[in-house]
Amino acid sequence: MVTYPAMLDVPRELIRFVAGLLRSERRARGTRKGTRSLTCQKQALFTIAWFRDKPNITRHGAAFGLSQSTAYRYLHEAVDVLADRAPDLHQALDKAVADGLPHLEMDGKIFATDRCRHKTVSVKGEMIDAWFSGKTGGFGGQVQMLTEPDGFPIWFSDVLPGGVVDIEAARVLVLPALYPYAKTMPVLADPGYQGTGHGVIVPFKNPADGNVLSIDNRCYNRLQRFLRCRVERGFALLAERWTALKQTTLSPNRIGDIVRAAHVLTLFEYRRIS
Repeated sequence: MVTYPAMLDVPRELIRFVAGLLRSERRARGTRKGTRSLTCQKQALFTIAWFRDKPNITRHGAAFGLSQSTAYRYLHEAVDVLADRAPDLHQALDKAVADGLPHLEMDGKIFATDRCRHKTVSVKGEMIDAWFSGKTGGFGGQVQMLTEPDGFPIWFSDVLPGGVVDIEAARVLVLPALYPYAKTMPVLADPGYQGTGHGVIVPFKNPADGNVLSIDNRCYNRLQRFLRCRVERGFALLAERWTALKQTTLSPNRIGDIVRAAHVLTLFEYRRIS
């Protein structure tokens, strides 16, 4: 066996923040002192190292003196604690209104995952893999996001199978709560959200009959896309910083919790929460 030193490029304050959440959770559960393999501080370090570098969970756990099953249990526990701190949709929208944001931006992303054998019936009546996404050509989970005008994310949804398209996911996860706010705070979205209704601004589609859009509509599309181009920053802030999001090997049903946990880590690093 060969050992080697490693450095985790996160602020110490983030470790203390996560450790504080874990400590509160243990008190709420009535966990007795000395009954855990790791202190809250070390469990926080274990969790953040996994989010940052996504090491093999078996070897990563062994480095902390944990068995494979205990390593998974500690990781899931920390993910739950972090995800619980993420703002829900109404909280995010209320804060956006209070902050006087002129508009929001909405987008969806397929977070890659291992193959899942869960089947569903397609619109054509055929049996298909529910978690397979035609958008990416691979397996993954569909997550919706709302961002500020500069692209900073304010909310992430729960996960749906990757076979669900953006507009269907938005109708289930976002639009019922969003519509009352969109009357005064419009939401910009890409062409995948055509038909979402009042308050959600999408570009005009090019005519299918070979004609071209009028100059006014082309100008409208250009302005809309110029304002909306920063939305990709939201997913990039999470996926590029917390590499565990690039390929999820845990249950795909956990993707939403993992994304929201990473969002909380990002909010802390950007001093949006304390």
